[in-house]
Amino acid sequence: MRLWKHFHNRKAWLFADTSRGARASATCYSLVETAKANSLEPSAYIQYVLDRIAEADTLEKLEALLPWNVNLERASKKVPQID
Repeated sequence: MRLWKHFHNRKAWLFADTSRGARASATCYSLVETAKANSLEPSAYIQYVLDRIAEADTLEKLEALLPWNVNLERASKKVPQID
């Protein structure tokens, strides 16, 4: 299933009109997957970052937004996968 999702996203990126659009899609995908890898709920992490990124005017403040530095509730719900 995970492999299918990867190829599905890759196929969708072929339809990005510009290289900037493709880069934006890849950035979003990276944020979601990095949040998951750090046991964070992706939507909660993205909301946390969007709420604070405008105030992050130093490297230290940007680094504080990285998922391993964020103190959010860890995702505990496992969603069943369909094969």
